[in-house]
Amino acid sequence: MNQTTGEHDVRHLPWPWCRQCCGIALDLGSARTRAWMSGRGMLVDVPTVTFGEGITRPVRRGTIVDTPGTSRMLDRLLGHRLPRLVRPMLILTVPVLGGVAFRAEARVAVETLRPHTVLTVPAARAVAMAARADLSRPLLVVDIGAHVTEVTLLADGAVTDARRAALGTGDLDSLTAPTRITDVVAAMVTTMLEEDGTRQTLDALRRGMLLAGGGALRPDLALGLTGRVHAPVEPVPAPHTAAVRGAAQLLEAAHAHPSRTRRARST
Repeated sequence: MNQTTGEHDVRHLPWPWCRQCCGIALDLGSARTRAWMSGRGMLVDVPTVTFGEGITRPVRRGTIVDTPGTSRMLDRLLGHRLPRLVRPMLILTVPVLGGVAFRAEARVAVETLRPHTVLTVPAARAVAMAARADLSRPLLVVDIGAHVTEVTLLADGAVTDARRAALGTGDLDSLTAPTRITDVVAAMVTTMLEEDGTRQTLDALRRGMLLAGGGALRPDLALGLTGRVHAPVEPVPAPHTAAVRGAAQLLEAAHAHPSRTRRARST
């Protein structure tokens, strides 16, 4: 009790002990949807599909193509798990490129979860957070998903350059070799080097690249990239869930931020 002002602090306890609120970290991938919930950890890791007239995929190549279907999927996966009288804080990972359109559609889709706040984070930054990378130095993040591959340059934690290809591990078959992906990544990195008027890309390349996404689970891709770009390639721990785990870290930091402390008038 503040005797001078007649006010008291209502502080948010660390999760899972905080009963005033809940939070969700969400990664909507073309192949899989992953969600982390406060106090419960990784809650969902399932194929990104919805049901109507058959089974359909509402997210394709990193783009939400069926917003109502995405909303139905989220309600089916998470709606029944939310506390009845609490509106969650939600942090959503978004593709670095095409993020504006993705954010707009995603914000509509997640309304089914009744969030009081929706924050977004570039997937590459979330990956770097999960890897506990030093964000004070330039960093290259390569995210090889099932249907999209992104190469992102971070400087001071912010995106300064990015490249994207509609190609991923789901496209590999007997006629498409893993070298197709490594060649595309090498070409994107080369273009970034050529167009960078600073030394950031070169410094990041010398430092080594972080490799995330399901592609990082394939040793042939990591080895192939090392040979093609002539730089170290480091797969992040549990690379297929790195983005949602990084978003969860940011969610916990937002929950613990001093601005979340509410001032209430004492009666």
